[in-house]
Amino acid sequence: MRTVDDRRGRLARLIELAQTYRGWGRNEIARALGRDPGKVLPDSGNPKLDLVVSLAHALDWPVGTVAEDLGLEELPETEALSAAELDARAIDCHRAGNWRGMVDMARRMLRVATLPVERAVACNRAAGGFDGLGLYARALPYLQAGLAEPGIPEGLRLMLTVNLANAHYVLWHLVESRAASRDVLDAMMDRPPQDRRERVCHAFAHYVRGSSARRMAQLDPPRAAPLAAAARPDLECAMHDYEDLADAHGDARYAALANTCRGALLEVDAILGRVTPVEAIDLLQVALDRVIDVQAQEPGDWLESWGWWCIFGCNVASRHLPIHDLGRPMAVFTNKAIEIAERLDNWSLRERALSMDLFRHDRDPDAPWTLDEDEIRAVVGTMGRFPAFRDRGYRILHEARVLLLEGGPRC
Repeated sequence: MRTVDDRRGRLARLIELAQTYRGWGRNEIARALGRDPGKVLPDSGNPKLDLVVSLAHALDWPVGTVAEDLGLEELPETEALSAAELDARAIDCHRAGNWRGMVDMARRMLRVATLPVERAVACNRAAGGFDGLGLYARALPYLQAGLAEPGIPEGLRLMLTVNLANAHYVLWHLVESRAASRDVLDAMMDRPPQDRRERVCHAFAHYVRGSSARRMAQLDPPRAAPLAAAARPDLECAMHDYEDLADAHGDARYAALANTCRGALLEVDAILGRVTPVEAIDLLQVALDRVIDVQAQEPGDWLESWGWWCIFGCNVASRHLPIHDLGRPMAVFTNKAIEIAERLDNWSLRERALSMDLFRHDRDPDAPWTLDEDEIRAVVGTMGRFPAFRDRGYRILHEARVLLLEGGPRC
């Protein structure tokens, strides 16, 4: 149980994080929280529901995460207003990159849906919107609910399942992601993909299963070789599937996804001894040559793919290089990955790049480490989206000697 003083201190810290994340002054944070500018922080240390919800919105964190950080019981999220429409509007929002609008339309669909397939489609749309916002944990219950609907078409069930696998993968729930992607591939074992959507599901499931095993190898060094050996055929199959899709449909997105698989295979091959770590790093540095000026690059799947190549480079360096050779390649790869993540507003890439940056500074604690306001916002946003990153985020903010956590709240 938190004491009043402890909870009040935590609330002050979260308010300050929100203020820094949004780049707001005293009046702006007060307006967002519905408070008087002269008294943003309540004396009691026991915030009411409306303050917790407003603070969660300001941070882009789940309400339950804010409540947990304050030592409160988990609080229910507010639900969007209902209206009688339209999957087509959710699709329009997706095409426009309007992720919040997509979630809103999906929730409104759920309020009026009468058929299982309508509810399942609405759940998939909501999950897609949360994925676009980087709020992967909030996608999970929608995907699970969609899969619980009876009698939905097989293609839709496969899509929901592979999206569930990917959400677990991004959140580092690797046992779950591997199991869900295996279910997709098992279902498709006795019958080839029937259409483009099912071909995409097949490729995506191989990618997620292979990538899950690859990440498991990072976490479990004694089993790294067998896990890498399991990852390799899945990643190779996904690469070929995406190449075939790119050729068949003339779609550059699939070619970029194939390229991501190609980079992941270099990390795996370094574990298996098919290439030396130095050879793998040299090959992965191609990404740096392709995106010298990140701001000049068109946002999209190809830029994201080169960002993941930088992460694979970090993984190879951190696993295989001696400490005295680690600093430069890790610095180059992490800096470029962070640039790309910011250009794309990609939270999954941010989580990996920031985690790798922390690893690098752990190995060289005397190196200077400063964060500007944009970088602080990135750390705070990542803390809310990835529960496993939250402790790392606090460490980054503390060890980079950010005045945000050393001084008193500005409110």
